[in-house]
Amino acid sequence: MRFITYAAGDTARPGLILEDGKTVADLGHLYPSLLALIDAGEAGLAAARMETDGPTKPVALAGLRLLAPLPEPRQLRDCMVYEKHLKQASVQGQKLMGVENPEATIPPVWYRQPIYYKGNRFSVVGTGADIRWPAYAQAMDFELELSLVIGRKGTDIAPEKAGDHIFGYMIFNDMSARDAQMAEMQGMLGPAKGKDFDTGNVLGPWLVTADEVGDIRKLHVRVNVNGETVADTTAAEMQHDVGAILAHMSASETLYPGEVIGLGTIGDCCLLEHGRFLAPGDTIEFEVEKLGTLRNRIVKAA
Repeated sequence: MRFITYAAGDTARPGLILEDGKTVADLGHLYPSLLALIDAGEAGLAAARMETDGPTKPVALAGLRLLAPLPEPRQLRDCMVYEKHLKQASVQGQKLMGVENPEATIPPVWYRQPIYYKGNRFSVVGTGADIRWPAYAQAMDFELELSLVIGRKGTDIAPEKAGDHIFGYMIFNDMSARDAQMAEMQGMLGPAKGKDFDTGNVLGPWLVTADEVGDIRKLHVRVNVNGETVADTTAAEMQHDVGAILAHMSASETLYPGEVIGLGTIGDCCLLEHGRFLAPGDTIEFEVEKLGTLRNRIVKAA
């Protein structure tokens, strides 16, 4: 199933995209939000599934203003599990900082365990929203990631049981102020202002249940900027798979329904890796097999 959250006047309502791909079953009469539906567990999924046969309130998908499926996730974490991205971004980043003959030196701990940070869960927007260029930044970039949503609470999750705790997947654009990020991470902590600014986390366009997605490593992804293809690849080369990620994160720590976990920037899928950055007015488009298209424009105040 493909779930959305859409704007209805001054409120947000959960919905389910029906099989024709053109009609939405409004779920607001069942649950006040998609987060509440996820909290309901199997009962929430069963109630939504019943709407596919005869929706109480069908609406046309065309013309709806989609918000992020989870406008305020319970938690936002982001991993770095693609070696190609890490190596290429490291080399290009060092060049920008004036390091002669840079080489990508990856610490051994990155290979031993998933590495992640916690993001700003209040800075989330959806497809079609303008991404606002932060006033302190000069070098803006995007990162195409897949993300998962926790559907069932768990602590010390065994890797082979990870699938039992995943509600579904969606696209994640992890926007980055590269100059701020490079400066602050010399302090051995971060990122912070390199990632944390309003509209900096883009999720959507919909949340697809795990049963419809299958093995995320097989998904085809494409990045376009102003219609130009920047990357055309797959999500295959994960150093740590989803089982390892959830096992590590949940070690002596409970993961809760509604948490969003970014699964790392796929190799080639940010501009830093290509030695360039965004410009005001650029349109970013992420296309991911089974997960839809996430499209946004970056704007800079005069």
